[in-house]
Amino acid sequence: MSWIRIIPYEQASGKLKQLYERVKGPNNYIDNILLAHSLRPHTLYGHLALYKNVLHNSQNSLPKWYLESLGVYVSLLNGCDYCVQHHRAGLKRLLDSPERFEQIVGALQQADFSSAFGQRFQLGLQYAQKLTLSARQMEEADIAQLREAGFSDGEILEINQVVSYFNYANRCVLGLGITTDGELLGLSPGNSDEPDNWHHQ
Repeated sequence: MSWIRIIPYEQASGKLKQLYERVKGPNNYIDNILLAHSLRPHTLYGHLALYKNVLHNSQNSLPKWYLESLGVYVSLLNGCDYCVQHHRAGLKRLLDSPERFEQIVGALQQADFSSAFGQRFQLGLQYAQKLTLSARQMEEADIAQLREAGFSDGEILEINQVVSYFNYANRCVLGLGITTDGELLGLSPGNSDEPDNWHHQ
């Protein structure tokens, strides 16, 4: 599950138990990436607030399937199989077509975006790649290119925040040895503008 001790739902108390109650899924299920924060509940609160607002807030204007695609791609770049598995499952739930899902995942795995994404979304994925692998080389021209492709500054911020969140989450997972052992894949909070609605379903 992880290389550090975790406090399971059944043994939690106080602030940690309150947070678990807010995030738990069916049968008191909690993702291992969240359990890994259990020794410092304040970090669990911070992780959940960022995750919910970056990926599952109805005030975002980019399609949720695209935000999930960015997350899968960043996780592939970082070699984070845990996040790839979870967010592939989440992406599959969002798409009506199994064929479309396979097309997108194949494009992300091959880093050949033209087969599954329009030019605008391809540029967003290229931005994600550069920010993940070569952050020190980012420059204002990267933002200008996204603007020219038709992204608003707010949408550019959405892309930046999703890419940054997944780099954080990937490093939490890889740095603590978190695995998918015993997990239900693809559960997530609802897409709402309630920042504290974290219930996974």
